[in-house]
Amino acid sequence: MNQNTLGTLCELCGTSGREHDVRTFILEQLAEYHLPEDAVCVDRLGNVLVHKKGTSAAKRRVMFSAHMDEVALMITYIHEDGSLAFDMVGGVNAAAVIGRQVQVGRNRIPGVIGCKPVHLLSKDERTKPADMHSLFCDIGTASKAETEALVRPGDIIYFCGDPQDFGSGSLRAKAIDDRFGCTLLLELIGKDLPYDTDFAFVVQEEVGLRGAGVAAAQLDPEIAVIFEATTAADLAGSTGSDRCCELGRGAVISYMDGRTVYDKALYDLAVQLCEQNGIAWQTKTKIAGGNDAGAIQSAGKGARVLAVSVPCRYLHSPISVIRKADAESCEKLADALISALQEASI
Repeated sequence: MNQNTLGTLCELCGTSGREHDVRTFILEQLAEYHLPEDAVCVDRLGNVLVHKKGTSAAKRRVMFSAHMDEVALMITYIHEDGSLAFDMVGGVNAAAVIGRQVQVGRNRIPGVIGCKPVHLLSKDERTKPADMHSLFCDIGTASKAETEALVRPGDIIYFCGDPQDFGSGSLRAKAIDDRFGCTLLLELIGKDLPYDTDFAFVVQEEVGLRGAGVAAAQLDPEIAVIFEATTAADLAGSTGSDRCCELGRGAVISYMDGRTVYDKALYDLAVQLCEQNGIAWQTKTKIAGGNDAGAIQSAGKGARVLAVSVPCRYLHSPISVIRKADAESCEKLADALISALQEASI
C-alpha cells in the first residue's frame, strides 16, 4: 500500500458533509490515471463514482466502496469569554478529546479542548464519565467578539495527528477510518484489472451511512465490498470476545455487525482466498458497530455485501493505530477478490 497516499489523505480534513478537500485530492489522483472522461463522476451528494474498465467485461456488477468522511466536532455556540461550545459529528468519546490539540474553522486555527478543573468538580461529577457538553474549545481569544472575527457556529473542529511510523511496523494518524479504504481503492484503480469494476468514494458514513445508499442506488451492484477500519480492542485487561479483533493478525472479514448480516457465500469465498494465498486474516469476535454495508445492502434492488477491514486501535479518537502488515493483507485480499467475484460459483 502506498503509505505516502495514506498519509496525505489522513492529514486532510473532511468530516461528514465537508469532504471537499478529500474529494479534490482523490479526483487529482484519478486524473493521473488518464481514465476516460465518462469514467468518473461526482453525484449530487458528493460521492465520487468511478468505472474502471478491465481486460474483460464483468459477469456481475461489482462495487468496491470506502467512505471519505472522518469524525470531528462542530461549533454550536460562542461563550462570552470567547471559548467554544461544540457537539459531535459522528461518534466521539468525550474522554478521548480532553486536552487535545485541535485545528478550528476554515483557517485551521490552533486550539485545545478544555474541561472544568478537577478541584471544581462536584463529588458526583468526579464519578461520572466526561460529557461532551461540559467541554469547551479554547482558541486563545479573550472575548466573544474576538472569537466571532475568526470562527462561527457550524465551523468544524478537527483533530491534529500527523501520520507517523512507530514501534514494530505500526502507523499512527488521525482519520485512518476511512482514509485507509480510500487509499486502497485508489491503489486498485491504478492497476490493470482483469474485469470491469465500479468504485465508490462515499460521503457522510459517520452520520448515518447516507452517501453509500445513494451511490448503490446509482450503480446498482449485485455484489458490494466495503473496505473499512474496524475497532481492535486488543488492550491490557481485554480478554476473549471483547477484543473484537487484534493488530497483527491480518485482514478482518466480518460475518455480522450491528447493522448488517453479511452474505455467507461471500464471507466463505474471502476466507478461502486468504487461506489459498497465504493472506493473514481474522474475523470479528463481537457483533458490534456498523459500516456502509448496512445502507448498500438495502439500496435499490439490494446487494450482496462483504466487509474487509483493517484492525484499528482507538477508532474515532484523535489518533488511531494500525499495523502496516494488516493493511497489506487487506490489499492482497482485494486483489484476489477482483477476479474471484466474477469467476466463482457463488
